[in-house]
Amino acid sequence: MRYPDVYAHSRPDRMFDAADVYGVGVDEERAKKRLIRLAIMGVGGVAQSKHLPAIARLRTQWEPIEVVGYCTRNQRQTEKLRGLYGGAWYTDPVKMLDEQRPDGVIITSADDAHIEQARLCIERGIGVLVEKPLARSLTQAKALLEAADQRGCLTMTVANKRYAPPYRRARREIAEGCCKNPAMLSGKFNLGYDYVQLLEGGTVHLFDLCRYLMGDVSWIEAHAVDRYGLNRDGYPMDNGVCTMGFSSGALGSLITSSSALSLKPWERVEVYARNSWLCVDDQWSLSIYDSEQGPEKKFQPVMPNTLMFDEEFGGFMPMIQDFADCLREGNAPLSSGWDGYRAYELVCAFHISAHTGRRVELPLDPEWADGMIRQILGKEE
Repeated sequence: MRYPDVYAHSRPDRMFDAADVYGVGVDEERAKKRLIRLAIMGVGGVAQSKHLPAIARLRTQWEPIEVVGYCTRNQRQTEKLRGLYGGAWYTDPVKMLDEQRPDGVIITSADDAHIEQARLCIERGIGVLVEKPLARSLTQAKALLEAADQRGCLTMTVANKRYAPPYRRARREIAEGCCKNPAMLSGKFNLGYDYVQLLEGGTVHLFDLCRYLMGDVSWIEAHAVDRYGLNRDGYPMDNGVCTMGFSSGALGSLITSSSALSLKPWERVEVYARNSWLCVDDQWSLSIYDSEQGPEKKFQPVMPNTLMFDEEFGGFMPMIQDFADCLREGNAPLSSGWDGYRAYELVCAFHISAHTGRRVELPLDPEWADGMIRQILGKEE
């Protein structure tokens, strides 16, 4: 990972050696990198609250990134964003891509538009960073990613939690630290909103973290209830649990709920190894327990918040940094399009297992799984 693990405050060398407490002093090494020109498709809440502020903060730290265009029909919002970040306004994605020729596109539009908008980019050799879920069809997603691979075109999925400092350090502990060869993962996730789909809109992040920390999943067995029936779109569950088996032979369990408090999503991930275990609590702190008699080892951000930036600690800054560097250098990203495919595949497997009452083996046949999901979610054609 090329992004420094600083737990979201300024790098110590800049704070102390350069007396640059906010990390905004001239960074000649960073400034000399090739300029990356990005466009945005969709300017809703996540684009305005996460992606664009992350880009602005990176630019403040001398990262050469420019926003050249927005594709949306919302003129009022675009006028605001152009005043803040610059860039041109388009309602036609083809016109934006052909006129601006960006290096990369961040797609934060409605889920059903992801595949078509990404296809337009890939056909032109333009890399994409697509919000989760990558798609609502495994068949379409597979075809898209295979086409991108054939062209050598970069595809990434928004999996910002992979880039958050506690999870990055947890992954290192599993790969080379005290929690090697883990036996089990336990995860919990509360979403709380009655207008968001529990698995596709939130728990998909937890599924991705399972793979990031533990590797591929070989089977899943799930159970779910619609205890309160409050989801505005008639979603078939508000609470669910599952067990899973990883290809390594390790086990996992997840609990997810959309009927809990809704001020903010909450999560907890625990990983158990031999004579050690670790816990990431709410994407905020990492606790490591590797001794019967020694102390707990805890990593979490330091205060005051003058040194804290949510865009960085939440993973959006290092994720966009990774996108830009991969566009420049042709490296493999930490969160590829195929990672997004596998995370959504786990969403599908959860639905199918909960609906049928049977264990589901992975990988799934895309066409069969798509048909099952249409049936389960009441979208049969």
